[in-house]
Amino acid sequence: MLGFAAYAIWGLLPAYVKLLDHVSVLELVAHRVVWALLLILALAVGTRRWQRIVAIARQPRLLAMLGLSTLFIAANWLAYVWGVMNNHVIETSLGYYINPLVNVALAMLVLKERMRPLQGIAVALAACGVLALAVDGGAAPWLSLGLAFSFAFYGLIRKLLPVDAIEGLAIETALLAPFALGWLVWLSVREQASFGADTGTDLLLMLGGLITAVPLLLFAAAAKKIRYTTLGLIQYVAPTLQFLQAVLVFGEPLRPIHYATFGCIWLGLAIYATDSFRSSRLTPMVPE
Repeated sequence: MLGFAAYAIWGLLPAYVKLLDHVSVLELVAHRVVWALLLILALAVGTRRWQRIVAIARQPRLLAMLGLSTLFIAANWLAYVWGVMNNHVIETSLGYYINPLVNVALAMLVLKERMRPLQGIAVALAACGVLALAVDGGAAPWLSLGLAFSFAFYGLIRKLLPVDAIEGLAIETALLAPFALGWLVWLSVREQASFGADTGTDLLLMLGGLITAVPLLLFAAAAKKIRYTTLGLIQYVAPTLQFLQAVLVFGEPLRPIHYATFGCIWLGLAIYATDSFRSSRLTPMVPE
């Protein structure tokens, strides 16, 4: 339930962004950073993790790696919000459908993990789907690929670092906070800020902190209680909810090429999920 809740929040994120379509992309992301930082720092103090955060910040290598992960997650947030605000929710959902298969490819190329035959077939099918969309449109689906790869590299870096969700997000948002605050101050000075215009907008912008931090904390809690493979299967809740909103709520058109592309990717994901489930049953779970 914790894992499902995390991915459900991520899946319903387009509805939240659409409520703020009168706010600029940079301003919305800046508010998301600032309010998330305040919430995470409050949690860190309440759970007595402040000293651990300071200790991590004093380690140049860890701080540099978290700086790199910050760049990837910031790029991901900006691309996602831009995509939703410009009516490309189908493309954003495609990016997060592709993401787990990109993770498999990165694990093989970077971590030197062996790719099982069915995983190879799944990745190949996804590649065929993306290629078909690129050929039809005359260009690669850069938004989808950008979301998939930025989040995959972000996850890879965080996987390699001995830093938990609260500590990592605290440092990442702290690194982004000066830029976010600077942008918000600049907008305020120029009287272009959306914050303060009306109570509804203010509350929604402040809610961005919860929407950023809570699903990550739910995900971290779920990851400790169930198999990572099981959690990996639940992740398809998010892009599925995004896809359904795009078609049924926002009225984005589905072209014939979308059926071909999503058909290839869904088939690849079904093969990937089946292979993951079979593999997890053969590997006993060791209690922590």
